Amino acid sequence: MTNRRLLFVTGTRADFGKLEPLALAAQQAGFAVGFFITGMHMMRRYGETRLEVKRFPGAEFFEFVNQREGDAQDFILSKTILGFSDFVHEHRPDLVVIHGDRVEALAASIVCAMKYIPSAHIEGGEVSGTIDESIRHCNTKLCAAHFVSSEGAKQRVLALGESPESVYNIGSPELDTHARPSGVTLAQVKERYAIPFDDYGIVIFHPVTSEADTIGAQAQALFARLEASGRHFVVISPNNDPGTEDIFAVLEKLPKDRFRQIPSMRFNYFSELMKNASAMVGNSSAGVREAPFLGVPSLDVGTRQTNRAQASSVHVCSAFDAGSIDSFLAACWGHRTSMDLSFGTGNAATRFAEIVQQPGYWTRPVQKVFTS
Repeated sequence: MTNRRLLFVTGTRADFGKLEPLALAAQQAGFAVGFFITGMHMMRRYGETRLEVKRFPGAEFFEFVNQREGDAQDFILSKTILGFSDFVHEHRPDLVVIHGDRVEALAASIVCAMKYIPSAHIEGGEVSGTIDESIRHCNTKLCAAHFVSSEGAKQRVLALGESPESVYNIGSPELDTHARPSGVTLAQVKERYAIPFDDYGIVIFHPVTSEADTIGAQAQALFARLEASGRHFVVISPNNDPGTEDIFAVLEKLPKDRFRQIPSMRFNYFSELMKNASAMVGNSSAGVREAPFLGVPSLDVGTRQTNRAQASSVHVCSAFDAGSIDSFLAACWGHRTSMDLSFGTGNAATRFAEIVQQPGYWTRPVQKVFTS
């Protein structure tokens, strides 16, 4: 078993936070681990987080620049297909581990399917807004095995015709990090990222690709209400989907004594920041998955996470619904809730390692068939 090589494809700070626990567990189980680093990781504007990936001990690292600022998604997809295809031609891994719904993940799953390279999809079967959901379901049909985060997700993957023997509910991997001590104190987090606030909310507001023409107005409306609240916020920069420039234009005008903008954070530092936040606002999956797990009240703004989670601590509204935003900030700020376990209990990595160590995992047919 120790001669098998697992390659983890990572394009963003978010997916690395989910893949890192799985990679560590696989490495501890005796697998050789490598990372194909691309996407936002390679871009200075977003914190050049490739350097964070390369802090992973004992792994191989392969870097690929797949885009320039402002490139269209279809261009990024085609360029990544070419680059990843060239890579696996020279370095054929035994298993490629792909996460979620980004174009880098779709590129990797296409290449693996075409070349009959075994692939594993993390967190398939989920519903959300925008093109992300379509890409996620495409990855389900292309990948050979599925490590989902909930029973609902498992049923959706099965509904897409995947074999029950290839679908495993392990929970959401990033909860493994949140379930354990972060290894840093809040004081250390505040010092490293120059956060001056004692009482703060976290804001992550990403572009919605199907709403690029209105995303700037949405950002303006949302941050106007946050500014009017008089509270303090740590703002994590948006990802690089179409519309991001319109969001950055709003962020640049925010008062710096009330809003601390950070391009990216180390995941364990982000975990500690979340654990001590009074609220979370925006349209990141962290607000509908990680915040409920930690008991942090969250406001899910817009359509990006539509129907993804139903925890009672998650409040939903439009960016233009000033009344609902104001009410949430007034009534829910600092009110902790009970831990929500809809996406697991924090042992996804252990389950993942147990499954890929099973001899039967490696004997599945290379050709997939539709299972009804």
